[in-house]
Amino acid sequence: MGQAPSSPLSDCLNAVCNGRDDCVAYPDNPLYQISWVNRYNLDIPVEPVAVTRPDTAQDVSDFIKCAVANNVKVQPKSGGHSYANFGVGGQDGELVIDLVNMQQFSMDTNTWQATIGGGTKLSDVTNRLHDNGKRAIAHGTCPGVGIGGHATIGGLGPSSRMWGSCLDHVIEVEVVTADGTVQRASETENSDLFFALKGAGAGFGVITEFVMKTHPEPGDVVQYSFSLSLGKHADLISVFQQWQDLVSDPDLDRRFGTEFVMHELGVIITATFYGTEDEWKATGIPEKIPTGSVSVVVDDWLAVIAQQAEDAALWLSEIRSAFTARSLAFRADETLSLETTTKLMNFIDDADRGTLLWFLIFDATGGAISDVPMNATAYSHRDKIMFCQGYGIGIPTLTQATRDFMGGIIDTIQSNSVQALTTYPGYVDPNLSDPQESYWGPNLVALGDIKSKWDPSDLFHNPQSVRPGETN
Repeated sequence: MGQAPSSPLSDCLNAVCNGRDDCVAYPDNPLYQISWVNRYNLDIPVEPVAVTRPDTAQDVSDFIKCAVANNVKVQPKSGGHSYANFGVGGQDGELVIDLVNMQQFSMDTNTWQATIGGGTKLSDVTNRLHDNGKRAIAHGTCPGVGIGGHATIGGLGPSSRMWGSCLDHVIEVEVVTADGTVQRASETENSDLFFALKGAGAGFGVITEFVMKTHPEPGDVVQYSFSLSLGKHADLISVFQQWQDLVSDPDLDRRFGTEFVMHELGVIITATFYGTEDEWKATGIPEKIPTGSVSVVVDDWLAVIAQQAEDAALWLSEIRSAFTARSLAFRADETLSLETTTKLMNFIDDADRGTLLWFLIFDATGGAISDVPMNATAYSHRDKIMFCQGYGIGIPTLTQATRDFMGGIIDTIQSNSVQALTTYPGYVDPNLSDPQESYWGPNLVALGDIKSKWDPSDLFHNPQSVRPGETN
């Protein structure tokens, strides 16, 4: 156990741990930053006042009471994949509640609802669902992401157009609130808190356990990949427009998910179709998507997940690095015009990129996600059909040129849009001037009221979380 120079906070945390090893650590621990804090984005320095690793919901409650008594802010950490290091506070001096030990799992084979510990990584969620009835949920492709953040912020992935976002699978949670109470939240119990946790969770409590609906694993799955290397990115203008026209189709088959991934040498278009090859051909999508390599049929759900994780590793690996990330969200009436696409590609070609390792990823959304009313959960991007995420990775350190390059991409798109574009909080953007409005928009006033009720002193806090009584 990490012993800090005695203070009221450390005395309280140590008393909760009661001699347990690996229960709490402080900045004087020589492995504190490497093993305990373990920042995802090395470009953003953060030093929490302490990092705790509870074993039970009661531990979480006791740690929260220590923070309250010492006027210290709190943030939970599940996988720790926040681009702005919000899982470790996003700023110095917060108490981190690392849920790594919250790994419980059970399956009710009558309802096929799974109970999943708040610290479980997506790769383990996939495997445990498979091993307990060959079940599945919609989630993203990076295996090291934790369910705790993913299922409380949105949670988007290749099957989301078919099944909804990850948070749309959440039926009930066990959550520890700002007064240290361990309680349940669902549509019928503490429903206002449940609304807030499904889209803005980091500002409202620490979820120790999720109860989630599941689906039978799909049978046949068609995997599609098209890689194109060109002399300049301006050569991609027509390819992007063709892909964007496809994902803009309001009748696009919901079994289809796709990404358009630009990088230094060209583009990779990936697509997943949950069905047989005959069904894939019957959709008409093969005639509309930019032509590439032959489609491959994979009838093993785990193999598909493994392939998607491998693809994701091409641009978002588990290796901690210094990077800048920017993002935008698009409704059907906000997609890129030919003129904007041309300006964007020319900007990319002419810019000092500052790195060879950068990506601009456009991914399709909508479908089943859009079936849920905007005011049913805190997640406010039900009306979007496409997101973009830009990443510039420093080797070994991030340069201003790369920051300016990513900023220029966003500015080029935004300056050619009639209205202000918003942002999905899962693709957190620390450069936003009004992040709460961009992330939660039409639900922000309601969230501020709920925050005032459940966490009036803003205990659960990061630089962009919902504030009490937020109205602008």
